[in-house]
Amino acid sequence: MADGVKPRVKAPKSAAAGESVTLKTLISHPMESGQRKDGDGNIIPRSIINRFTCDFNGQNVIDITLEPAISTNPYFEFDATIPEAGDLKFTWYDDDGSVYEDTKSVAIG
Repeated sequence: MADGVKPRVKAPKSAAAGESVTLKTLISHPMESGQRKDGDGNIIPRSIINRFTCDFNGQNVIDITLEPAISTNPYFEFDATIPEAGDLKFTWYDDDGSVYEDTKSVAIG
């Protein structure tokens, strides 16, 4: 598990049924490509978030595959239609097998 990894999500607390909302995510992660060396000349092992998904009530909204060229602290902004009240589940998958999650509830109002 990478040190200091912290996912952050900005999602509305409520929306009208069928409304398209903007979701913003950021995860603090060093995203080491496996091509740099440390001060002693040893290669720093690859450690990146290799996949990001967002589901709404178990239905997939977005599924992104990430490659080593992605920047540190990857940020995603995307729109999703909210058909009903429910939960948005955000999941980041790390090379080392770690999984980072955050969930936001959206009410219909």
